[in-house]
Amino acid sequence: MTRLLIHTILLSTAATCAVAQGAGPAVDLGPRPYFLVDRMEEGALRDRLAACEGPFERTAFSIGHRGAPMQFPEHTVESNRAAARMGAGILECDVTFTEDHELVCRHAQNDLHTTTDILATDLASECTTGFTGATADAPASAECRTSDITLAEFRTLNGKMDAADDTAADVAGYMDGTAAWRTDLYATTGTLMTHAESIALFDELGADFTPELKAPSVEMPHDGFSQEDYAQKMIDEYREAGIDPSRVWAQSFDLSDVLYWIENEPEFGAQAVYLDDRYEAEDEDEGLIDPMDAATFKPTMQELADMGVNYIAPPTWMLLTLDDAGEIVPSVYAEEAKAAGLDIITWTIERSGPLASGGGWYYQSVTDAVAEGGDGMMYEVIDVLAQDVGVVGIFSDWPATVTYYANCMGL
Repeated sequence: MTRLLIHTILLSTAATCAVAQGAGPAVDLGPRPYFLVDRMEEGALRDRLAACEGPFERTAFSIGHRGAPMQFPEHTVESNRAAARMGAGILECDVTFTEDHELVCRHAQNDLHTTTDILATDLASECTTGFTGATADAPASAECRTSDITLAEFRTLNGKMDAADDTAADVAGYMDGTAAWRTDLYATTGTLMTHAESIALFDELGADFTPELKAPSVEMPHDGFSQEDYAQKMIDEYREAGIDPSRVWAQSFDLSDVLYWIENEPEFGAQAVYLDDRYEAEDEDEGLIDPMDAATFKPTMQELADMGVNYIAPPTWMLLTLDDAGEIVPSVYAEEAKAAGLDIITWTIERSGPLASGGGWYYQSVTDAVAEGGDGMMYEVIDVLAQDVGVVGIFSDWPATVTYYANCMGL
């Protein structure tokens, strides 16, 4: 066979694979979905999932929460590449800003001391609060903000697993706090990103975008940079990259940010997501939400819809409750959101470790059922969210879990 013929065959095969797979990497879910299915109780759902063999495709139902931070440093290139390979059709950049008002991906403006190696570098001297080791009277502490450093300085940092040991007496011990059910195996390199770089990466990976405008830790305006400037700059970076607004779900816990986009950037505002944290509201006029009491919803679901809000995103526990038989069912919150015509997205699957202990904060409304079923309850929870609540997307720290379900159930 001539070299020309071999080369032609290889090109033809590559082109065929490219057409079959679409943009971005091929989807590879790994063993975890099967591990979870194997632990389910016998029944129709287990049978259907167990019989599912793929091939698996990328799906917008599966949203990479900060990438794939169960095992990769969050908001890094490596974490998001892993999430895309696990079929996440939407990827997240939590957006905050540096001292020189450049937008970067971090879960909070003040988390550099737990998510990067800043305390082990010369930039530790720039932190809002330097490291103090644990004593008999107080835990170890530090606070390092993206607004403490310039973009050029931010680029010198390395991402690590988000964790800190507050019993440590020194920096090395403080930085070595990763939970036992996570891992530092893939944390040797954590390439940080600007928001603009995340847009380019996610587009290359064939994924869409859900940036979250994070609450600043500094007083606003910050050196003339207002909250409106901040909200607008995030949208501007999608326009500059030529991204169609239909591919962007901009998020904020601050309803005023969502309303700003609805009024000033209606193409992006149509898919703006109101992240609902009213379970911990401090405003007396707003009050705390009881997911089982619609009278506590201020504003109501219908009032939100009348404001132009189309998407709402509460934590998983707010959408679920247990009926008299101990079965997981939709909460009043879920029913009210659906009745108002709101699309629901929820967070976060695979963030609580093994479920035998009850699942922790994210499962607090269904603890008894989760504790009884352990890891085998993961797909039971996802199934109620998808089929009964009717969510349109689920954030996950390990997107393969959600991707598997979405493909097997035809979502």
